[in-house]
Amino acid sequence: MNNNNYYFAVIIWFVLACIAGYTGAVKNVLPPLIIFTIVVVLILMSVFVGSFRSWVCSIPLNNLVAIHLTRFVGFYFLYLYGKGILPYEFAVYGGWGDIAVAALALTLIILSAEGVVKSPAYYFLWNIFGLIDILFVVGIAAKLFFANPENMAELLRLPLSLLPTFLVPIIIFSHLVIFYRLKKKELPVV
Repeated sequence: MNNNNYYFAVIIWFVLACIAGYTGAVKNVLPPLIIFTIVVVLILMSVFVGSFRSWVCSIPLNNLVAIHLTRFVGFYFLYLYGKGILPYEFAVYGGWGDIAVAALALTLIILSAEGVVKSPAYYFLWNIFGLIDILFVVGIAAKLFFANPENMAELLRLPLSLLPTFLVPIIIFSHLVIFYRLKKKELPVV
């Protein structure tokens, strides 16, 4: 499979995630189970499908970091909390954590482009912080979902249903890929 086919596959995945959210197909599935399953599939593909692994490793490091700019969705979490739609524990902790990770990702990308960041250590530290944050947010969401599914029902409707079915698995997987690439001591390609 060539690289363009993988980009096309990601688009198809996004469309299917939109359809699942629109039709309510995800309402009876636990969001953490969706996330875990997709991440495991991505990991297995990267281990056993050489062309997929090559494609993932061909994505410039700063492009992988740029995926995390989507974590500015934390502002939307805060907005929904203000309207009484999302619970405090998820919206505020998850929202501010995601905003911090996204802001640091933007800073890292800009400083790298200007030649200020020359060490993989900055990417490593950001990546640790970002992975811990997303796992913390998923953990909070799981705890709240199991305690009272209605509190987290918004995560099973569009547009937030795209988080467990599309965005969060990509975010977690991209953190793993960044660790793998940093282990090889790659510097960002701007």
